[in-house]
Amino acid sequence: MSDAETPAQYVASLPADRQRIIKKLRTHIRRGLPHGFKEMMSYGMLGYVVPLSFYPAGYHCKKDTPSPFMNLASQKQYVVVCRMG
Repeated sequence: MSDAETPAQYVASLPADRQRIIKKLRTHIRRGLPHGFKEMMSYGMLGYVVPLSFYPAGYHCKKDTPSPFMNLASQKQYVVVCRMG
């Protein structure tokens, strides 16, 4: 989990070898995101979300939180990509 406030800060905080991997994955993910979905920090990692303007009900019982679509993070020993259904 990261304390970064923006995706750019998150990527900049990573070691150089992880930055290369995350930047490459981030480029491909953003290229394939459905129109209007947004990148933001979510749960201490890069989050790709369904904005409240598309789905105003929000995530689960949190009406002010966009619904998660995908997350990308650099962990201690690996890089993780989580896709929500």
